[in-house]
Amino acid sequence: MACNRPEYLERTIESVLKHRSSVASKFPIFVSQDGTNPDVKRKALSYNQIRHIQHLNLQPVHPERPGEIVAYYKISRHYKWALDELFFKKNFSRVIILEDDMEIAPDFFDYFEATATLLDNDKSVMAVSSWNDNGQRQFVLDAEALYRSDFFPGLGWMLTKSTWVELSPKWPKAYWDDWLRLKVVRKNRQFIRPEICRTFNFGEHGSSMGLFFKQYLEPIKLNDARINWKEMDLGYLKEGNFSKHFAKIVADAKPLYGADVIQQASNIDGDVRIRYSDQSEFERIARQFGIFQEWKDGIPRTAYKGVVVFRYKTSRRVFLVGPASLRQLQIENI
Repeated sequence: MACNRPEYLERTIESVLKHRSSVASKFPIFVSQDGTNPDVKRKALSYNQIRHIQHLNLQPVHPERPGEIVAYYKISRHYKWALDELFFKKNFSRVIILEDDMEIAPDFFDYFEATATLLDNDKSVMAVSSWNDNGQRQFVLDAEALYRSDFFPGLGWMLTKSTWVELSPKWPKAYWDDWLRLKVVRKNRQFIRPEICRTFNFGEHGSSMGLFFKQYLEPIKLNDARINWKEMDLGYLKEGNFSKHFAKIVADAKPLYGADVIQQASNIDGDVRIRYSDQSEFERIARQFGIFQEWKDGIPRTAYKGVVVFRYKTSRRVFLVGPASLRQLQIENI
């Protein structure tokens, strides 16, 4: 997805072509350009491995609230057009979406190939993402670990035509990613996401104005480990299996109580869990650890059944556990 940043687009395309595996080379790569920037068009057309499509909608944008950034309306309009084009006109069954400010990990395509079967067959999975919002180097360790999440991560993600058939007619005018995070849209489905990111967002200059860049995006760890995804058994991610798998590791974690939980966590070798009672308490604890504090529609970023998990200082995992999480995981008696 591109608009007006030819240098960024070049960096993204070079990364994609560098890591294009034997599987990915069977499938076409499209650059969907929004608007008429001649340098972006020239850059896309300069690669013979790339197909260029162009969204030309010169209708003025009318934001619904005063002071809103027009770019978010244009981005949403472009997404709908591009995905309609690929799913309905070109009839692809799955699409992986990248934006023009991302580099990919060497195993990016193998990761998506490995998770495609799950996405096709498990209707409780809405999309697969290559991104972990809490994927900063200090919070990750295991390159093989994948999770389910109730929070749409975006930033390098794959969806199916059957899901797009549902989403396209009601696609929002703006803020499409936050719209996908609404419970009424998600309908109890989840997203697959890795512990270690398979994309790195280098876009300090863009519609989000580098807002989180220094704190959250720049320190992201991009996977560099060689993972043999073809040999990986991902059965634990299936609906039902994952809930039991995740419940066990949460149950085995040592509960911590009191105001000094961060100090306590630092002094314990194994996994720990910390209860939070509401959003403000979660935000306080998250701020102390340095992870994302943000919620959307009652769900913290990366959460699964209200539980947010990240590594802390060693291989130790910290589980921030919501008021209803243990009941939802059917381990309320621990």
